[in-house]
Amino acid sequence: MTKQHEYTAQVTWTGNTGSGTSGYRHYERTWDITSPGKPVVHCSNDPLLGGDPSLPNPEDLLLNAVSACHMLWYLHLASSAGIVVTAYVDNPVGIGEVAANGAGRFIGATLKPFISVAAGTDTTVADAIHQDIHHYCFIARSLNFPVSIQAQYEVA
Repeated sequence: MTKQHEYTAQVTWTGNTGSGTSGYRHYERTWDITSPGKPVVHCSNDPLLGGDPSLPNPEDLLLNAVSACHMLWYLHLASSAGIVVTAYVDNPVGIGEVAANGAGRFIGATLKPFISVAAGTDTTVADAIHQDIHHYCFIARSLNFPVSIQAQYEVA
């Protein structure tokens, strides 16, 4: 039996500089994301497409969502397996491609977590947990591109 969840957000374009979309260069590619009860996230398009490089873009948000979902499931499954994780830092990399007509897509992502575990932890067991996460992670189960894992461990 499955149970459905509903997620809500509001995306509001903030890039009208006065003349709307009267010309391709007459507007900014910026917007705000709001979700009920949460802080506003100011966003922009990919800098390669005229966006503000100081703001998150959709590609950043997707890559961060994949990494965060994986991390949260890793922590849960590690805890259930009796593995004590004391730190977790990921530096994920997403690979995109753009077709001649301008259409883009992700073709893959690599998560590169550096995970600190308690002394005495069998890192082979800790590493095996990554293989089960794709069965649970809401984000990973929704993607149409492969995600690989290159984890490193520190036993402290």
